[in-house]
Amino acid sequence: MEHQIFSKFIRFIEARLSPGGEFGLHLTAGLLLLLVSVAIFGQLADAVMGKEAITVLDAQVAHWFHVRAFEPLTSFMLGVSLVHTGVGMVVLVAALGWYFWRVRARYWLLALLVAVPTGAMLNVALKYHFQRVRPMFDEPLVTLMTYSFPSGHASVATLFYGLLASYAMIARPHWHVRLGAAAACAMMVLLVALSRVYLGAHYLSDVLAAMAESVAWLAVCITAISTLRRRREAKTL
Repeated sequence: MEHQIFSKFIRFIEARLSPGGEFGLHLTAGLLLLLVSVAIFGQLADAVMGKEAITVLDAQVAHWFHVRAFEPLTSFMLGVSLVHTGVGMVVLVAALGWYFWRVRARYWLLALLVAVPTGAMLNVALKYHFQRVRPMFDEPLVTLMTYSFPSGHASVATLFYGLLASYAMIARPHWHVRLGAAAACAMMVLLVALSRVYLGAHYLSDVLAAMAESVAWLAVCITAISTLRRRREAKTL
């Protein structure tokens, strides 16, 4: 009896770690990534709302960047932020969507069109839930009236570049292309996050929470669409 239970358990684990199959490795990895990201976001949110030590660090980091701001770095950071808001993100999403359409990556196109807009709406909902006031300075580099936690720019950048990195890691055959694309996408996310802290638009915890939030949502979207693809492919066999 114990041997049968152990054998069933081993088969279950093997199925969860199998690259193939409808509910194999991709679903396991997606679920783990979701749980870790949600846990990180929850810890940050609790610390911020509870005004714990991280809020002191937030204020120190914000002040450090503000007193050291200089040109032309400030203009560069303003440009980075501008590209990743509103019209800029529409252009980026449209360009990547066109590429997915051209290479017939229809499921990746679906993931893009689902993940980024809905992720942006989720971010707005979270902002109004937490209602954290943005950093305030006597001579601010930017002035915004919306709420601060979590960062919208860092959120959409994580969604966009995270999906692009996922596509490169799965679809590109050469390891150096995969690693190069993943590294470039990670650098872009960090640059966008840095620009928001540098400009005094967000605290450090705002951008960290935004990245965790978007990784979790991206895991949901990619895993769901990957499962849909596998189910449809299984039906055609």
